[in-house]
This record gives sequence, C-alpha cells and structure tokens, in this order.
Amino acid sequence: MLFALGLGDAVVGVTHECDHPTEALDLPQLTRDRLPAGLSAREIDEAVRSLTSSGEAIYELDAELLAELEPDLIVTQELCAVCAVSAGDVREVAQRLDPVPRVLALDPHTLGEVLADIGVVARAAEALEAGASLIDEAGGRIDAVREAVEDAERPRVLALEWLDPPFVAGHWTPQLIDYAGGEDVLGLPGEHSQAYDWDTLAATKPDVVVVMPCGYDALRAVDEAVAFEDRLRSLGAGRVVAVNAAAYFSRPGPRLVDGLEVLARVLHPDRVPEAPAEALDVEL
Repeated sequence: MLFALGLGDAVVGVTHECDHPTEALDLPQLTRDRLPAGLSAREIDEAVRSLTSSGEAIYELDAELLAELEPDLIVTQELCAVCAVSAGDVREVAQRLDPVPRVLALDPHTLGEVLADIGVVARAAEALEAGASLIDEAGGRIDAVREAVEDAERPRVLALEWLDPPFVAGHWTPQLIDYAGGEDVLGLPGEHSQAYDWDTLAATKPDVVVVMPCGYDALRAVDEAVAFEDRLRSLGAGRVVAVNAAAYFSRPGPRLVDGLEVLARVLHPDRVPEAPAEALDVEL
C-alpha cells in the first residue's frame, strides 16, 4: 500500500513477509517467524494453535533495529492474530522509542474498508492526493468488473483458505466472489474465515473450488491441492482452480482488485478475458 502510494523512498523497514514490489526485498526486515520451515498444513495449524493457546507469540519484532531506523510512522495490523506481530507488541516497543512514533494499526474486514484504509494511510503519511488517485483507480476497476458480469449466470463457488483443516475464506473474499459474478456457497462477507468438515463442504455442491491457502503462491497452492486430491474430488465441483493467495487475496491492500479480476476471469472468461495473473487449473 505504501509503495502504491508512491512512498517507497520513505519506507525504512518491512516485515519478513513483505515481497512486493521487489524493492521491498532490499529493505531491513524487522520481524521473523518462530515456526520452523517445512511444516505441513496440519503441522502449521497445530503449531499456531499451541502457541496462541499458551499466550506465546508466533512472530518476533526486532526492537533494536526498529530503534535504529527511527521511524515517524509504523503501519501494522490488528486483523489477524496469526498473520503478523501483534499490534499490542508493536505499540509497547514504540512507546520505548525516542521520539515515540505514531502507530497506525489497520483492521479491515471488507473490500470497502480496505479501500478506506488507503485513505487513512495516505492521510497519516501526508499523501492525500496519491491516496485519492489510488482509491479512484481501484473503484473504477471494480466497477468495470461488476458491469462486465452483471447479467451472467452465477456459478456456485467454494473458496478454501486452508486445506488441513479446511477453512472457508471470509473477510473480503465473499465480496470478491460476488463482484466477480459468482455465488459464495459458505463464506460470509466481513466475517472471519471458518473451519468446516469435508462432508459439509461437499453438501454445498460447488461448481468451482478456488484453492487459496493463506500466504501461499499459486504453485504451492497447486501442490496443496494435489496433496488433498481425494478430498477435493469428493466435493464434486466441475473445476478446481489454484490462485496466488499471497499476492492477490490474503493481504488487505490494493492488489485485492487484481484478485477480483483474476476471479472474474476464472468464472467468466468470455466477459473478462484479461487479468493481471493466471489462475492454475488443477487436474484431479
């Protein structure tokens, strides 16, 4: 979001997850993941549950490096307790800095709130004109997709944010499916992602299953789909598609609009022939 606002030169540090645009990869990383590499989806879920239930952090913040960088503004999030350093920990560290920086913790649950946060960040970073321009551009692209699929037949869509255990995507994803000309069979707009058993998922009779494991790119999403081939086949969908969730669906930023265009092309390729990235069909 900061880079999209033209503020890349002012960004002094990022998290270990920040990988877009490529310039972000060259900046000091202020966080690290405490989970070991190479865990399966089930092992990641179990490790996260174990840490959170015992009150332990999943991520660590480098307080010394943060002090050296002397930021005026820290942008963090309160949306997901298992996706980033907690906003409380960030505020606690920030209070020890001199001068004390402003901490802006974002907590969007819908696409509209994500767009509103662009304005919030732009105001805090004194980039109001850039913020208005970015919001206008995003709004125009959203309207274009909705108009293109307005009277199209709406396939039933199941969006899976995790496969072991299976989680149905919530927050802004049901809105993206709706705007892209689909009917979300289980996800609730603005609500947290929910775990379901495979029998319940099969009972929804989806036409399309979108595999979008949180934080994974499209190739890893394909690997996850193949690993759960039998489960996905049991859902009876005519099509299973893997997408780059890390880039276009998991993160509440401007590229959610790219995700909308990707979904619209998946559901209605005759009406939305172009998208910023390909979705990968999974042969089961």
